[in-house]
Amino acid sequence: MNDQVTSVNDSFLNFYDSMIDQLPKIGLAILIIVLGILLASWIGRFARRRISAQTEDPLMSRFLGQSIKYILIIISIMLALNAAGLGGIATGILTAAGAGAVVLGFAFKDIGENFIAGIILAFNRPFDVNDTVEIGEVFGKVKTMEFRYTKLKTFDGKDVYIPNSDVLTEPVTNYTEDGFFRWNFIIGIAYEDNIEGAKDTVMKTLRNEPNVIEDEEHENFVIEDELATSTVNLKVFFWVDTKDFRRMALITKGNVVRNVKEAL
Repeated sequence: MNDQVTSVNDSFLNFYDSMIDQLPKIGLAILIIVLGILLASWIGRFARRRISAQTEDPLMSRFLGQSIKYILIIISIMLALNAAGLGGIATGILTAAGAGAVVLGFAFKDIGENFIAGIILAFNRPFDVNDTVEIGEVFGKVKTMEFRYTKLKTFDGKDVYIPNSDVLTEPVTNYTEDGFFRWNFIIGIAYEDNIEGAKDTVMKTLRNEPNVIEDEEHENFVIEDELATSTVNLKVFFWVDTKDFRRMALITKGNVVRNVKEAL
C-alpha cells in the first residue's frame, strides 16, 4: 500500500515538475497566438485597404483581406504548438486535416464549392458593389460578397443570400455595368390618327425629358409595332441612366409615360 502511495506521489511530482518546465513554452505559445491574431487582423485590414486603393474594388479587397487574416491565424496556431513542444500535435492536425479533407469533402461539398466559387468571383465577376443585377430569378442591388454567398438587396426590401456556386453558374444580368439601360413601352392611337404626327410628338416629349439620354451611341426612336383590333400600336424606345436604377431609371420611365400620354 505504501509503495502505491509513493508511486502516485512520484507520478504527481513528476507531472508537476514537467508542468513547471513547460510553463515558459506554454506562455510563449499563448503569446504567439495573441500576437498572431492581432498581427493577422492588422495585416488583413492593411491588405484590404491597399487592394481597395489599387483596384477600387471593395468586394475583392474585403474577400482577400479576410482570407489573409484567417490564413495567418492558422499559421500562428501551428507555430504556437511547435513552440509549446507540441509539434507532434500540429503535425497530427495537418495529417488529420489532409485525411479528413477527403471525408469532409463529401459531407461539406456545397461549402467547398461555394468557397472556391467565391475565390473565382473575387478575381473575375460580372458586378461590383451597388450594381443592379439579376441572378437567376433574383433582382436587386449587390451589397456584399462573403466566403459562401453573395448578398443582394431587392427593391422591395428583401435580403437575399445567393450561394457563390450559383452566382458562378447562373446567368447574371448586370443593368448598371455601363450605366445605360433602354426602356420601351407601347402606346395605341386610333386608325384615323396621323402616325407620323404621333411619332413626332413622342420624340419631342423624349427630348424635353432631362433624364432621358440621347447621343450617337444611344438613339431613341418610335416604330409601328402592331395593327391591333381598334388601335395602331407604336413602340417607344428610350435610354436612361441606371447608376441608381431604383430611383432614376424607374422614375424617369414613369415621367416619360405620363408626359407622352399628356402630349398625345
